[in-house]
Amino acid sequence: MSKNLLARLSLIALALTLGACEKASNAEEQAPLATVRIETIEAQPLTISSELSGRIAAPRMAEVRARVAGVVLQRTFREGSDVKQGDVLFRIDPAPLKADLDSAEAALRKAEANAFQARLQEQRYAQLIDDKAISGQDYDNARANARQTAADVAANKAAVERAKLNLGYATVTAPISGRIGRALVTEGALVGQNETTPLALIQQLNPIHADLTQSTRELNELRRAFRSGQLQQVGQDQAKATLIQDDGSLYPLPGKMLFSDITVDPGTGQIILRGEFPNPDLDLLPGSFVRVRLEQAVNRQGISVPQRAIQRDSAGIAQVLLLDAEQRVGQQPVELGAVQNDRWIVTGGLKAGDRIVIEGLQHARPGEKVQIDDSPLPLAQVTGQ
Repeated sequence: MSKNLLARLSLIALALTLGACEKASNAEEQAPLATVRIETIEAQPLTISSELSGRIAAPRMAEVRARVAGVVLQRTFREGSDVKQGDVLFRIDPAPLKADLDSAEAALRKAEANAFQARLQEQRYAQLIDDKAISGQDYDNARANARQTAADVAANKAAVERAKLNLGYATVTAPISGRIGRALVTEGALVGQNETTPLALIQQLNPIHADLTQSTRELNELRRAFRSGQLQQVGQDQAKATLIQDDGSLYPLPGKMLFSDITVDPGTGQIILRGEFPNPDLDLLPGSFVRVRLEQAVNRQGISVPQRAIQRDSAGIAQVLLLDAEQRVGQQPVELGAVQNDRWIVTGGLKAGDRIVIEGLQHARPGEKVQIDDSPLPLAQVTGQ
């Protein structure tokens, strides 16, 4: 084979190779780009909430007790019903108490008669002392006797008032309005013998309190953020409280923060916070375990991202897919706070103006270019359904 033929064959092979490479390059350039949806980060005020656990407690609770000794004649309320302050609950046999009142009134009348006689004697002695008909000692004794009998009258009046009070205590009334529980005694029971016997328990249930616990570590972190200016404190009268029920659903009526205790429990290192919730249907009962989402601070330049935009690597580090100016995908680690309204609060790693991928993450590869889908979102996604 001649050298010219070999040279021609080499040129043909080279041309074929270059043509194949050019076709492959054109095919690569013409490959469709992955389509993604993005969200541009905006800094806006975000409420910082803490989810705390605690128990429901009645704001007012009164034990109905027997204040006098006697036998219970009648129970006048229905167990588990609502009662108003002053409603009659029990009647105790009043006969012995009525006898005590009659005896006290009789003693009072006797004391008043003695006082009347002593006053008359004092008046007569006052005239006789001027005529020197009696000694000064007799006059002084008459004056002292008049004062003593007047004191006896006052003491007997107090005894009568006490007897009237005891007779009134034979009719046991509700000290507060609320829901009354089961009766702790029955008709025929002897109560009040050397002690104030409990008869029933009344609890106020609307509104109702939620006593919550929060660790001092969380409080100290919030205080440091307040002092640094990173967060602004929510006023106590403006702090909203949302109760989370046993099944995870939200209680429909919002509550409010009442106060935060100033004493730390030495055993748990926690303090008590108290919230108040409307309870018109009595769905919340004292002693129930609850969780409450409490607004405690506001971040004026807060950043949040949809939950679906967060990925985690093999080490569990949270990250998002970030687009640069050339729409090339990059991975960006982020620091996350709490979840609020299906969005993660981002505490570090992103800034206002950053563009992150929120849909199409499975097709977007780091280092590759993507195209952005600007079409309107479906109504179900816009409304969060």
